[in-house]
Amino acid sequence: MSLNDPLANVLSSIYNYEKLGKKELTTKNNSKLIRGVLTIMQEEGLVGSQEITEDGKGNILKINLLGSLNKTGVIKPRFKVKNTEFEKYEKRFLPAKDFGILIVSTSKGLMSHKNAKEQNIGGTLISFAY
Repeated sequence: MSLNDPLANVLSSIYNYEKLGKKELTTKNNSKLIRGVLTIMQEEGLVGSQEITEDGKGNILKINLLGSLNKTGVIKPRFKVKNTEFEKYEKRFLPAKDFGILIVSTSKGLMSHKNAKEQNIGGTLISFAY
């Protein structure tokens, strides 16, 4: 069975493991996009470290959970956002002002919406976390 959206699968697993109070998640879903989103979440203090273990078939990704994540998920459809429109999507996907992050794919790579605002760059919304 193949997955339609591996990023959504990983983020929903992280959310479910956080609700159960588990400290570590092991998944076979391992891509550059998933690792980039997890790195941004790690910089914001929402998840712990990530570790890649080689196993011959593909790599296994281990994610340490901190217990500080309230909700996370992907944004579908992937909206295009100008640098002046972030507030509209903050109101839609985040519970309060300056609480949580939107992860944006820009021409300069993946970054949080806060960094994109500072650099005056627009992009495509990928996911949210708070």
